[in-house]
Amino acid sequence: MLRATMLGRGPHKPLAILRHMGLLRAMRPQRWRSWHSCAEQRSGCARHPLWSGPVSSVGGTRQSPINIQWRDSVYDPQLAPLKVSYDATSCRYLWNTGYFFQVEFDDAHEESGISGGPLGNHYRLKQFHFHWGAANEWGSEHRVDGHAYPAELHLVHWNSTKYENYKEATVGANGLAVIGVFLKLGARHEALQRLVDVLPEVKHKGTQVDVGPFDPSCLLPACRDYWTYPGSLTTPPLAESVTWIIQKMPIEVAPSQLSAFRTLLFSGHGEEEEVMVNNYRPLQPLMDRKVRSSFQATRMGTRS
Repeated sequence: MLRATMLGRGPHKPLAILRHMGLLRAMRPQRWRSWHSCAEQRSGCARHPLWSGPVSSVGGTRQSPINIQWRDSVYDPQLAPLKVSYDATSCRYLWNTGYFFQVEFDDAHEESGISGGPLGNHYRLKQFHFHWGAANEWGSEHRVDGHAYPAELHLVHWNSTKYENYKEATVGANGLAVIGVFLKLGARHEALQRLVDVLPEVKHKGTQVDVGPFDPSCLLPACRDYWTYPGSLTTPPLAESVTWIIQKMPIEVAPSQLSAFRTLLFSGHGEEEEVMVNNYRPLQPLMDRKVRSSFQATRMGTRS
């Protein structure tokens, strides 16, 4: 979820990540090939080049993403509904970070954000972005009972009560809150189409386009049941500062809309073209954490 600077990757130079001001951003030409078989994907062996080096193992105890086991999640009746209130006019622009496309918001004011649910403070909206695969059989970072969705939306918020700015919050305790929403194939999503329509303008890394007022609550499912657990960013610096709020129900998007995501490039103008796909981190161990749910699991495998 964070912007990073990538240094040289020679035989004696491990991948280095120096900055964490927003989303992952490659500053030198890199080859981002991660074409892998379905068998590799199902066995959890998918490896984007970012995750094949030393940076992929940070030795933490609460790393993300994880596989959410429906039957092992713990219903917590104290989990209140999440309060979501976004200011559409704070939406600034959409840009190609070199890892995915991201929509930025003005986070100078308190009005646009979330509270309640598992959160003890108000968290301001900073940005949202998506992760997706090369095919519709995979792409989401989190999974549910081993099931991967074609894509996953992350809405990133920071604790404006405890921290002065987003940069401080990214590496601070209880600094960030991220809402995760799964995408599944189905009907065309009209609100998402507004973003899809401008993707040709940000095909290359580093390009951006204004999108005007946009309320991202239109990208949330009607059912607001969720799982929550303590975790980390899924891009460097992988700070364990995130309260994850994963929506139980996915939203529907058309196959053509997901296909539009795959027209973007990891590469900038003048570089060898590298298709932007498989931009997700492999699953991490749950270890001693508990996944809590705001709902009671009355039946297994509900993935409508």
